[in-house]
Amino acid sequence: MQTDPNCIFCKIVAGQIPSFKLTEDAATLAFMDINPANEGHCLVIAKPHHPTLYDMPPELLAAVSVTALKVAKAVNAALKPDGLNLVQSNGPGAAQSVPHFHVHVLPRRLGDKLPLNWELKPGDRAAIAATAERIKAKL
Repeated sequence: MQTDPNCIFCKIVAGQIPSFKLTEDAATLAFMDINPANEGHCLVIAKPHHPTLYDMPPELLAAVSVTALKVAKAVNAALKPDGLNLVQSNGPGAAQSVPHFHVHVLPRRLGDKLPLNWELKPGDRAAIAATAERIKAKL
């Protein structure tokens, strides 16, 4: 299994650092975030070290998604939040705090003031169309 000896999540997978484990299988591990944004904030990680989404094999991404769904359902049943965000960040521009692929399972309460949402404002349709063409050319 691919690991990084300096990665805190790799150390959690290896049992070198304690965690509040929720569930694990051969490919994934879910545990509580020790710096929770809200009560019930959990992390789901790929056990092998892959820094970002761009490095993830599709089958491993699928396994993380299955575990994230399982954990999200458990959080919803246990805590009955008003909503829930799945957050996955890549790179410093997206505020990725640990360079090991992970998904935040983040229960939300109305009025929690957690700054995650952005203002909806209409975009320039010509600019959107041009950007879509640039992206489609890479698919």
